Amino acid sequence: MFTTLMSSPAIATVAAHPYGWGGPSWLFILIPIFWITLFVLFFVFMGRRWRGRGYGPHGWAPTVSAEQTLSERYARGDIDETEYRARLEVLRANRPER
Repeated sequence: MFTTLMSSPAIATVAAHPYGWGGPSWLFILIPIFWITLFVLFFVFMGRRWRGRGYGPHGWAPTVSAEQTLSERYARGDIDETEYRARLEVLRANRPER
């Protein structure tokens, strides 16, 4: 009977303090580290997806077509009319179908 009476408080103490008297010690830092890592990975992944869209036909900013660039070069005088028309024909012949 003495053993039963002495073991009851010991069991209650262990149940009340599962990590011992010092608490969970360094284990409590794992939860914030986990969440910080999760958020960082999320923002890195989503940042790459958002930046990956970039510029282009399906991106955020309008693109300058090759014909517009060619006409600007012709307007600035970088190329003459014959070269402009020849390059314009090549661009229109190789235009991808939508």
